[in-house]
Amino acid sequence: MKIKSAFSFVWEILKLALLALIIVLPIRYFIFQPFVVKGASMEPNFHDGDYLIVDEISYRLRAPERGEVIIFKYPQDLSQRFIKRVIGLPNENIEIKENRIIITTKIGTQFILEEGPYLPLATTGLFSQNIKITLSENEYFVLGDNRSHSFDSRGWGSLPKEDIIGRALFRPWPLVDFGLIFEPSYQTN
Repeated sequence: MKIKSAFSFVWEILKLALLALIIVLPIRYFIFQPFVVKGASMEPNFHDGDYLIVDEISYRLRAPERGEVIIFKYPQDLSQRFIKRVIGLPNENIEIKENRIIITTKIGTQFILEEGPYLPLATTGLFSQNIKITLSENEYFVLGDNRSHSFDSRGWGSLPKEDIIGRALFRPWPLVDFGLIFEPSYQTN
C-alpha cells in the first residue's frame, strides 16, 4: 500500500511538472523572454544589471516605431544581444550633423529629432562625427541613450529587421524602477 501511495505521489508531481513545462516553455520561447542589461550604453534610462522582460509578439504584428527600446542580435556576431533605441525607420535618410539628428522620411518630410524628453542635456551633444545613411526596406538605425559610450548604428551601420528579437516591455528589477517601459513622444522641428 505504501509503494502504491508513493508511486501515486511521484506520478502527480511528474504530471504537475509536465503541465508547467507545457505552459511555461512556449511563453518563454515565443512570447516573452528575460534580458539583463550589460554595460552603460543605455544610461541614464537603463543601467548595468537592470532586468527586463522582452515582448517578442508585437513585432510579428507591427513594425518597430521610433523611440522604442529594442533587444536584437548584433549583426556582426548573432550570438550577442544588444539593447538600443530605434531612431531611424525603413526607407529613411538619417544624417548626424553638428550634433543633431536630421531625419528625412520616405515621403520626403525632413525634421530634427528632439530627444529632450528622455535624454538629459549633458548627453545630447556628443556626436564626434558627421554621418549620413540611407536605410533600405527592412533596416533600422539604432542608438544607445548614452551617446558617448555606445557602440551602435554609428559604428556598424543599419540593423536588419530579422535581427530584432523584441521590444523592452517591462522592468521588474531594480524595484525602484519597477514598471512598464514607455517610449517618448518626439517633437519635430
